[in-house]
Amino acid sequence: MAKHFQVLVIGGGNAGLSAAALLLLKNGKLKVGIVEPSEKHYYQPAWTLVGGGAFNIKDTERNEKDFIPKGAEWIKDKVATFQPERNELVLASGEAIGYDHLLVCPGIQLDWNAVKGLQENLGKNGVCSNYSFTYAPYTWECIKGLKKGKAVFHNPHTPVKCGGAPHKIMYLAADHWRREGALKDMDIQYWSGGTKLFAVPRYEKTLLKVVERGGIKLNFFWKLEEIDGPNKRARFVGFGEKNKDVVQWVDYDMLHVTPPQSAPDFIKQSPLANAAGWVDVDKHSLRHVKYANVWSIGDAAGLPTSKTGAAIRKQTPAVVANMLAAMANRPLPADYNGYASCPLITGYGKLVLAEFDYDNKPQETFPFDQSKERWSMYQLKRKCSHGCTGTSSCVAGHKADRSTRTEHS
Repeated sequence: MAKHFQVLVIGGGNAGLSAAALLLLKNGKLKVGIVEPSEKHYYQPAWTLVGGGAFNIKDTERNEKDFIPKGAEWIKDKVATFQPERNELVLASGEAIGYDHLLVCPGIQLDWNAVKGLQENLGKNGVCSNYSFTYAPYTWECIKGLKKGKAVFHNPHTPVKCGGAPHKIMYLAADHWRREGALKDMDIQYWSGGTKLFAVPRYEKTLLKVVERGGIKLNFFWKLEEIDGPNKRARFVGFGEKNKDVVQWVDYDMLHVTPPQSAPDFIKQSPLANAAGWVDVDKHSLRHVKYANVWSIGDAAGLPTSKTGAAIRKQTPAVVANMLAAMANRPLPADYNGYASCPLITGYGKLVLAEFDYDNKPQETFPFDQSKERWSMYQLKRKCSHGCTGTSSCVAGHKADRSTRTEHS
């Protein structure tokens, strides 16, 4: 295995694979390495549909080797430490790897242990989560098996990947119970560590109507701290002026949990991290604020925007253009504006395609009002094959393969 790469990519997920592929598409002579320990590649955006009974979990799993771009070298190992002053890093195996440029995109860490009792109760006692390949199918078991009672949907107090996912499954559940004639017998509650349902007012107004349609009760400024599975109750602690330090036990028949999330530990503990633990990059150039040959995109990047696959779709061409310019000692040409997108499923056959920038201003693709629920946008979510909005080819240059059913977020 080579000991030095022109570009070393950390992470073989959406961000790392897309950037490596585009780099090699622009310059096939580049020596590119991808550090990724996982044998499997998961198409996580479809797990919401799995939890809603509309997608097969088996169709979301592929072999990582099938997605490594031609011309890149796959290094099946983990990063132990970064040594940016020496332009190298050390792998878990103890091997040191050098680089000219480093692109850091290992994704986000799911902190299952941050909630007492969560791991012990997942997949039983009515506790489910679409953030797990193993347990997403149990979400559908809970939804279809519940005919009457209280369903609690949780959103943590931390950043999460696909910020709409914690309530998208709630809308699907409400729509299912409506179809089954059980909605009148359901008490649906949303307990969130956030301050509002959605940050962009244009789309939130539609979601609030969906909430009203489902008779959903909204609760904000609450942190989930403990789950008592055998007794089917959860302990929330309030914060903010209204709920500060208030403790409330909430009974449930079904509890969908989104685990608290953070930057991976090996990023938090590295010289690349900002005070919050994310890779400390300029939000427009995507270049590290201290190390000029270090870059970051995706969920681990310290960018003030939603952590979605659609954000990566716009970050990828920007970081690649800037990296290639830096290699040629030219001024950086690209300026990422914080674009992100969230395909907000509001029911079966209904979706609001939210697109926005750093300032939460809409950046819509289609020539119609995207704040409205649409069947066509649901089909985009369900069937789009390569992550674009349907108006251009995949920025990564991947072949469109409908069996993978990749999409925005």
